[in-house]
Amino acid sequence: MSVMVVVPDSEEGVRALEAGVAEATDRSTTLVVVNLTLGRIDISGVPEGLLAEMITRSGKGDRDPVDTVLRALESRPEVDRLVIGVARRSPVGKFLLGSISQRLILEAEVPVLCVKRPLAGGDGR
Repeated sequence: MSVMVVVPDSEEGVRALEAGVAEATDRSTTLVVVNLTLGRIDISGVPEGLLAEMITRSGKGDRDPVDTVLRALESRPEVDRLVIGVARRSPVGKFLLGSISQRLILEAEVPVLCVKRPLAGGDGR
């Protein structure tokens, strides 16, 4: 079994990567990192000994980040957990912009662990 983490270019992506590393470490399994940043991401925080695979988007076929993640899940049946970062947004913001997180929660065939940023001055609990 393995854990897949989705990492966009945002604070939520950083939090998701941290949680994905912790989840894979706790479960003694492989980590699959889906890089949605269209650039490089720093995985130096991945502990030595934890096997990690990187999936990057490229080309016209990868324009929709949700499709990229769902295709990655389909091609890796060993993945049994998806980790994503979620942002706090207003109902109007969700309606107008859609939500990658919401689509992944609804469409992924595996359990989804959602990680949110801590509130300002809070510890995130």
